[in-house]
Amino acid sequence: MYKAKIHYLYHSGFIVETDSNIFIFDYFNDECGGERTLDNGVIPGEVLKTGKGVYVFASHSHLDHFNPLIFDWKNINPKIEYILSSDIEMEEDYPRCNVISEGESIQIKDVTVKAYGSTDIGVSFLVNADGLSIFHAGDFNWWHWNGESDRFNCRMERSFKFKIEKLKGECIDIAFFPVDYRLEDKYSIGGEYFIENLIPKLFVPMHFGDHPEITRDFYKKVKGCKTQIAVINERGQEILYWA
Repeated sequence: MYKAKIHYLYHSGFIVETDSNIFIFDYFNDECGGERTLDNGVIPGEVLKTGKGVYVFASHSHLDHFNPLIFDWKNINPKIEYILSSDIEMEEDYPRCNVISEGESIQIKDVTVKAYGSTDIGVSFLVNADGLSIFHAGDFNWWHWNGESDRFNCRMERSFKFKIEKLKGECIDIAFFPVDYRLEDKYSIGGEYFIENLIPKLFVPMHFGDHPEITRDFYKKVKGCKTQIAVINERGQEILYWA
């Protein structure tokens, strides 16, 4: 029996369903050309009408990670819990949210959320529930840009590795982590370092926009490691995690 059912929604957006809970991460693209279903990469209202706990996360304020339309879901399920990075500016018409900063943790019923750092703005999330540990990186990555100065890239490397050290000791079942084609030949270095040092059981690439083929390239680069690597072919793809 699988322990978690995942749907890739788009870019860095995912929905994870466990025994007792539903977790939605960094959902921003609500458009689709067909029927509104998870298989088409959007959240239909029916999914939110559930007896399970529903937790909606936004790792930071960038438009490719946060869309205020998520607050409309409160009209469908008033019990939804929102967990937002503290860099997101709260508007008066937003519902009550759990706001979190790096180094903080919160407990909501049977769900524990820890906020780890980012190498951009906002936070990364470590969620523990139903016997699972789920990490969503947000914009946390080893951002080595070939067009930047050596000084910038060295600073980014130090920051990334420092924050990885803080994660050591955590047992991660599922990790969502950037594999960004815009980094050209350096697209894989963050993910490789993450896997080598933290050894998640399942690594799910993200932050690749309309270039899912990069996930197969990444798989070929790291195959043979102890971590299972998901290859994503299309929006709405289902991924099962077996403990």
